[in-house]
Amino acid sequence: MTATLYRLAAFTRDPRGGNPAGVWLGDALPDAATMQRIAAEVGYSETAFIAPLRGGRHTVRYYSPQAEVSFCGHATVAAGVALGELSGAGTYELETAVGRVPVTVCQADGEWRASLVSVAPEHRAAPPALVEEVLALLGWQTAELDPDLPPARAYAGAWHLVLAVSSRGRLDRLDYDFERLRALMLRENLTTLQLVWRESATRFHARDPFPVGGVVEDPATGAAAAALGGYLRDAGLLEAPARLTIRQGEAMGRPSLLEVDIPATGGIVVTGTAVALQASGYRP
Repeated sequence: MTATLYRLAAFTRDPRGGNPAGVWLGDALPDAATMQRIAAEVGYSETAFIAPLRGGRHTVRYYSPQAEVSFCGHATVAAGVALGELSGAGTYELETAVGRVPVTVCQADGEWRASLVSVAPEHRAAPPALVEEVLALLGWQTAELDPDLPPARAYAGAWHLVLAVSSRGRLDRLDYDFERLRALMLRENLTTLQLVWRESATRFHARDPFPVGGVVEDPATGAAAAALGGYLRDAGLLEAPARLTIRQGEAMGRPSLLEVDIPATGGIVVTGTAVALQASGYRP
């Protein structure tokens, strides 16, 4: 088997920003142990492994350095751009563990952009006991939460806990017990915490702890952005159709911009740019 391993930064125009992702492209997927090993060697929060299927579709699996992940938005955007650079603009149908995710790729002014359409989103109110436990691990207070955006579990391919705070200052101060939060999130089947501050009706700032993947914080989280968009729409917290922008990664020195289009029904569209970091051949 031969393949190429690409490294791209998603949701940025600058290689110093965004969320780095590995994109492994080959004629067939390796076995699970090999994919896990490669993801650990790459060391990014996720690596996408992609191989062609019949009918122009592609199969994809996502791995963090520590475990397989059901769906990853920033690696999907990076994968879309990698496929676009290799095969041209168009829509690529990705068969993920959670369902089919189409990714539309285009180029304008020398810049590649990819738009994914998430699987159908879901949300449910977060149990008060869970919220209290998470707040304690973050060192946050209930009074610091935004009362207009209630805590929720939100899903658009992976589950996230959405916690909205009422001030940018609270969001900027983030410190937590890595192992204890990781254990809680594994117990609750949470991929990240989607911690947000709403600057305006359509402009958000986000930070996403990701200890279950072995990463303290994600600089850009497309799956969580889609989950947030679905939650806001389906809970009646905004009127669809709508477009949001989410700023993430600023506190980490890797600023990222995620564009979220929320239709009246169906999957959520998350759009971003991606830039190449490196490409290398791979042989098992």
